Amino acid sequence: LFKILIHLNGHSKSDEASVTESTVESPVFCCGCLRRIRGWIPVHYKEEIGQILKLAGPVVISQLMIFLISFVSTVFCGHLGKTELAGVALAIAVINVTGLSIGSGLASACDTLISQTFGSGNMNRVGMILQRGVLILLLACFPCWALLINTEPILLAVKQSPEVARLSQLYVMIFMPALPIMLCFFLQGIIWPTVLVGLVGNILNALINYIFLYVLDLGVAGSAAANSISQYSLAVFLYCYIVWQGLHKATWEGWSADCLQEWGQFITLAIPSMLMLCLEWWTYEIGGFLAGLISEVELGAQSVVYQLAVITYMFPLGFSVAASVRVGNALGAGNTEQAKLSGKVWPLSPERTCLSVCSRDIVKRVADIMILYGFFHLADTFGVMGGVVRGAGKQKIGALCNLVGYYFIGFPIGVSLMFPNKMGIIGLWIGLFTCVLIQSLFLVVLLCKLDWKKASQEALVRAGVQLPERKEEQFGLEKRGNIPAVPYILNPMVPFILNPTVPYILNPTVPHILNPTVPYILNPTVPYILNPMVPYILNPTVPHILNPTVPYILNPTVPYILNPTVPYILNPMVPYTSHGSIHSKSHGSIYSKSHGSIYSTSHGSIYSKSHGSIYFKFYGSFIF
Repeated sequence: LFKILIHLNGHSKSDEASVTESTVESPVFCCGCLRRIRGWIPVHYKEEIGQILKLAGPVVISQLMIFLISFVSTVFCGHLGKTELAGVALAIAVINVTGLSIGSGLASACDTLISQTFGSGNMNRVGMILQRGVLILLLACFPCWALLINTEPILLAVKQSPEVARLSQLYVMIFMPALPIMLCFFLQGIIWPTVLVGLVGNILNALINYIFLYVLDLGVAGSAAANSISQYSLAVFLYCYIVWQGLHKATWEGWSADCLQEWGQFITLAIPSMLMLCLEWWTYEIGGFLAGLISEVELGAQSVVYQLAVITYMFPLGFSVAASVRVGNALGAGNTEQAKLSGKVWPLSPERTCLSVCSRDIVKRVADIMILYGFFHLADTFGVMGGVVRGAGKQKIGALCNLVGYYFIGFPIGVSLMFPNKMGIIGLWIGLFTCVLIQSLFLVVLLCKLDWKKASQEALVRAGVQLPERKEEQFGLEKRGNIPAVPYILNPMVPFILNPTVPYILNPTVPHILNPTVPYILNPTVPYILNPMVPYILNPTVPHILNPTVPYILNPTVPYILNPTVPYILNPMVPYTSHGSIHSKSHGSIYSKSHGSIYSTSHGSIYSKSHGSIYFKFYGSFIF
């Protein structure tokens, strides 16, 4: 660039050399550039970047510690042979597809609920959310186990090698008892304890793998046993650390029956969260199955590249989790400006890792793919915005984005290049790169158009701080004056005067007494009095109470308006006079003085003339 500029300006070669030398070697120039770049960044952006880095760094390390347990097992098995590596790779793929992806996806609902609840300051509710999550994930283990037990038949059905399928079944059966521990482990959100525990667990895992594989010569079974033991050791170490430090005291008050309630709110977020994660995760695992249809070398190379992809993705994943926490906390606190700022600040971190296995064929194939993977990882770092989507509680949009991106764009392109064009797994990764690039552009547009104020209100509702607002439009009524356009009673068991701000009749355009054959309450097929088999005004010649053994009110020994604790309609536990003086003075006196005689003598005419006009007078004035 400097050469082009100098040539255009007519400088000599000596000038070019002097400029280049001074530019490259002068530390003053470099420091000036750095200061200039820092000056371009607003102060509040710098502060937010610092907060995200404080969260993202430990998250990256903790996620690496958790992932390295399975990764180390794969590395040890890679030295056993191609068949063993392929068997373990498929076993881990089956565990990921039928177990870990589902559990991790369901647990990611806590990214939204706990972060927003914590931001609102409702600490006791955080413990309740955790308890619900534990119960739901334990229940999710049963269908996962049902699939894991049938690993070998499933692999044989998709044309995998019988020996590879047998080794995969062996690995899965030994690992199955550790599945509940791993699923519940996803629910915890403490970072540095996970780092320390993960470090100890990985050292223990490597030691057990070495003993089982090279000392006891247990092969694939020994690797699976080492993985299971390491998962349990992580859980035990973390539990002991939490109890020792008392980290649970602020949010945990013990198990409560309240954790059995409000599952609908959790599942409403958990299912889209699971789909959002699984639709992406399953694509890579399916790629492993497809690679196994080509050759063991392709399968081994896909396994290695996938493991490397997971390791490198831990860095943007850390920023994704940090962004989710920051956005969730800000929305839970009602700070929409802070939430928007957290959504804008997400660093890129392209990293690369190397791996050495025994087979030269696999190493060569991995090297070919890594050239393309550099571009893929750069685009995949935009997946950090998925954390912002989770923090804002928009998992449904994220799930739809992953569905369209991976299964309608990326996967068809990858499979067509993989088999018809005989490009192998390189074609698969070209399709995935196309998907991730389009997906990133969509998420950028989504976050730019997001209604942050509405997202903040939804967060306060989830945190239990604010009640949800009624949607007036769902009833098809218009607001008139100070009377909200909401029908009077949604449930006929609710008393007539419970809410004085709600209109009296369902449709304000139809007068209450327009049709004397229409009953008094919501359902035209249900009559006015206690016995639904007796119509109230259908026959004007029939007295008010057709069955003399059924009194008009609940207690015939109590006057109709003498005791205000006796309700007017079905529910005797709701007071009659909560509406105000109109009902206690006018409504009651009308019925106590004139109700009996009027209805016993000329029920039909009085109802259409007097009774209707009374109600039209009192209630019509309020509505019309």
